[in-house]
Amino acid sequence: MTYNFNFSVIWRQFDVMLWGLGLGLLLAVISLAIGTVIGLVCGYAFRTNNKTLRGLVWGYVEFIRNEPLLLLIFFVYFGLPAIGIRFFDKYESFVITLSIYAGAYLTEVFRAGLTSVPERYVEAAKAIGLKPWQTQLYVVLPLTFRIVLPSLSNNLISLFKDTSLATAIAIPELTFTARQINANTYRVMEAWLTASLLYLATCYLIAIALRQIEKRYSVIK
Repeated sequence: MTYNFNFSVIWRQFDVMLWGLGLGLLLAVISLAIGTVIGLVCGYAFRTNNKTLRGLVWGYVEFIRNEPLLLLIFFVYFGLPAIGIRFFDKYESFVITLSIYAGAYLTEVFRAGLTSVPERYVEAAKAIGLKPWQTQLYVVLPLTFRIVLPSLSNNLISLFKDTSLATAIAIPELTFTARQINANTYRVMEAWLTASLLYLATCYLIAIALRQIEKRYSVIK
């Protein structure tokens, strides 16, 4: 049995696929930004002497990292409304879920990054009279972000690919759009092949851009 390729349907709806691609990238960027805040706060919490706080953060990280992302998406979007929490639409629900998911992984990233800041920089900050909060704000945090930049880059690419799961709650990102084209035209190979190539090209371009940023802001130890 032979399959006759016909990409004319794809070209007619290519702008819709690009819009879905852009939406997925936007969802990933927003989720990474929120997840970064969560990860940084939890990373600092791990460095405190409060055992209860460290235990709560540890529980959050272990729970989220050992649950399938799709299950978490369903829980937030379908589960919370079932118990009366109806404050979020499907976009907000997905971003919240993906942010919490990203935050769990970024907690370990920032925990390691904060620990990796060379002590001599902290000592130098103390020597010039900076207060503890000034040392953290002007010395430790900038160095930490430079140290963890490769991990943040990898997480952005990973989150972008994870946005394909948004199709489960009818968010019209790239995978959802490809599925709609497939369902309406029965052009199975064309729809999924085009979506795959768009994901590949976008991830590759993101990686190239972020590697250039990493080289520019790398830490000299």
